[in-house]
Amino acid sequence: MPSDFNGWAASPASRDPVAAHQVLTRCPVCGDDLRIVRLECPACGSALQGNFTLGRLARLTREQLQFVEVFIRCRGKIKDVEEELGISYPTVVARLNEVVQAMGFEVRQEDTDLAARRQQILDELASGKLTAADAASRLRAL
Repeated sequence: MPSDFNGWAASPASRDPVAAHQVLTRCPVCGDDLRIVRLECPACGSALQGNFTLGRLARLTREQLQFVEVFIRCRGKIKDVEEELGISYPTVVARLNEVVQAMGFEVRQEDTDLAARRQQILDELASGKLTAADAASRLRAL
């Protein structure tokens, strides 16, 4: 049986792109970043050998990738993401921040705080503690 770049036996699924396993990005032994050193065409068997890097999205866990798919399908509308996943606004923002951080970008605390303040105003509006005019005024002031 042929072996993959780690020396592990390659499964038949690795030749079928539909059945292929998700690419590992971290070494299961030491936790360091893995690199791809061989690419192969399943149709003709041609192969390229070298050092190939993975994009930032490859750093995400399966759950984070699923979140990103929903986020994109909802065109970035957090309210729609809330409804589709059945989670609260702060949870959507927290998951989005986790994705941003996992991709190697800096998460700005002021963005997180602003999102929480907006949600608090909307919650107060929904519960009747604020009028629409008061909520609009507070949102504009943020």
